[in-house]
Amino acid sequence: MAGAALAGIAASLGQAPISLPWLALASLAAAFVLFSRTSSPRSAAWVGWAFGVGYFAATLFWIVEPFFVDPVRHGWMAPFALVLTAGGFALFWGAAWWFSRQLSCNGWAYAIAWPCGMALAELVRSYLFTGFPWSLIGHVWVGWAPMQLAAWIGPHGLTVLTLFAAALPVALLRWRWQAALIVLVPFAGLYAVGAWLSAQPVPDAGQSRPVLRLAQPNAPQHLKWKRDHAPIFFERMLQQSAAESARRPDLIVWPETAVPMMLDKAGPAIERITDAVAGVPVVLGIQRRDGWRVHNSLVVLDGSGEVTDIYDKHHLVPFGEYVPLGNFMARFGLTTYSARHGFGYSPGPGARIVEIGSLGKVLPLICYEAIFPQDVAAAPERPSWMLQITNDAWFGQLSGPYQHLAQARLRAVEQGLPMVRVANTGVSAAINARGAVEAYLPLGEAGHIDVDLPSPLPPTLYSRTGDSAVSFALMLLLAGLFVHRLTIRPSARDVSDSRS
Repeated sequence: MAGAALAGIAASLGQAPISLPWLALASLAAAFVLFSRTSSPRSAAWVGWAFGVGYFAATLFWIVEPFFVDPVRHGWMAPFALVLTAGGFALFWGAAWWFSRQLSCNGWAYAIAWPCGMALAELVRSYLFTGFPWSLIGHVWVGWAPMQLAAWIGPHGLTVLTLFAAALPVALLRWRWQAALIVLVPFAGLYAVGAWLSAQPVPDAGQSRPVLRLAQPNAPQHLKWKRDHAPIFFERMLQQSAAESARRPDLIVWPETAVPMMLDKAGPAIERITDAVAGVPVVLGIQRRDGWRVHNSLVVLDGSGEVTDIYDKHHLVPFGEYVPLGNFMARFGLTTYSARHGFGYSPGPGARIVEIGSLGKVLPLICYEAIFPQDVAAAPERPSWMLQITNDAWFGQLSGPYQHLAQARLRAVEQGLPMVRVANTGVSAAINARGAVEAYLPLGEAGHIDVDLPSPLPPTLYSRTGDSAVSFALMLLLAGLFVHRLTIRPSARDVSDSRS
């Protein structure tokens, strides 16, 4: 169990910001060896759970950061949050190992069942209970050549390839090392394809591209809403928006909840913003009321300060922005958990496109909506680019903001669309359609940058198929293993189980 947990920790080092995919691949291979040596589905489940605990504790340790915004009141909860988060998500992997061991009846079946079972678990946790596809195994390739394959197979396809690349060579070593080398050839070919795609230039839409100004106030979460500090951060963004530059920006973008007041009370603040930007449109994050309901919103202001469009965040963070079943509990008098009574945010109607004059059609994303490929794919039409406004101060200064950035890069590759993200404390960045960061503001710094809006690529295969193709392939492989398990001679199955 301890060895499995250590292997999980080592596998986590493939994720941002350390980004060592080869170490992750070796650790996954070690995990497959542990799986193949388990004596029963029950023991496999425990070893798989321990592997998951190590992995998720290391990749998601930033989950404690929100509890230290007010450490006196909430700091004691941090260890429990990490233990419950790591242990809870590890249940998906424990179940995957149990299920895969049930289907494994000989050597080659192990090498198919384990990758398929793990990939299926990653799919399920990406959708179940609103989903949380953070630190997926396939994310280890962000910033490396195989990331480009996400344009065809998406993040779960990358997960499948990574798991098979870890398991198949180890399984074939039981017969001869030449077989293990041969099976690596197609994976090496896919890596070469990814490298070739990475080297291809992104075509320019024309000689002159729109200029966006990204404003990053660097407001620490424990100070962001304090009465004596909020005006300082607001003034900082006004100065950044009004700064002189060689080229006049076509759009200025402020991060999530940048304006420290409700939209219906923000008239004087909007007047000051309009004066500062001198006719340039602005996109900003702000909260707004709709009756008793409160929304986390993105607002578009034209050059005269008029609100021309509003997008309300629709994929909310459970227990962070709302309490699940809160409206149901209100029926029994527990209204303090109900979003419709003003406690927590209410979701917007769903993904939608916002038009911003000469900058075309944009898909707005607020905070962690950008980690969901399905939310991006839910847009009613293909936009020209994607815009994420976020407050990553909640994630601290270590791994969380960089993992969030990595997922934004992957969304750009999947859709063949540029992604512009503006973060309260960083990292604010312009990401082209191949997932490369063209310009950025570092984490923990206040400032602004003017960036050319990257050009889009043609629609990708993944943007048309989503996760359906990978899901179908997994179901087909698992069905084949199930049929094989049923049809294999009982005596042969018993011998195989006794040797495992």
